[in-house]
Amino acid sequence: MTKLHVQIVTPQGMVYESDADFVVGRSADGDIGILPNHLPIIVPLEIDKFRVKRDDKNEDVIAVNGGVMEVRDNQVSILANSAELPSEIDIERAERAKSRAEGHLQRAKETHNVDSQRRAEVALSRALNRINVSKR
Repeated sequence: MTKLHVQIVTPQGMVYESDADFVVGRSADGDIGILPNHLPIIVPLEIDKFRVKRDDKNEDVIAVNGGVMEVRDNQVSILANSAELPSEIDIERAERAKSRAEGHLQRAKETHNVDSQRRAEVALSRALNRINVSKR
């Protein structure tokens, strides 16, 4: 059976590489699943988990914090702003980041600072994504 070859790369280098039967990521339009022999596509990814189903029993989950996914010739390439495997996530650090982001978000709402509010929402999304992936 044909497999997908999956690579997740950040500015710091390769984060993940494996063959897979199926992958699922979150785009701006919702979840997108890719099977072998998928038509070529380039899609922006949201801050969310990226699932790599390697076979019937094994699935990897990676915290991907935005980026772009390109699919071509059974190659799935993700260029991400940042990405972490569950084993690499410092849960205490992620919890502190969540608390900080919630504080920034509250202050931004109180002062009606739209730019600060958006930055705080992104920081909160990243922290929550890392926390959720680390618990898998």
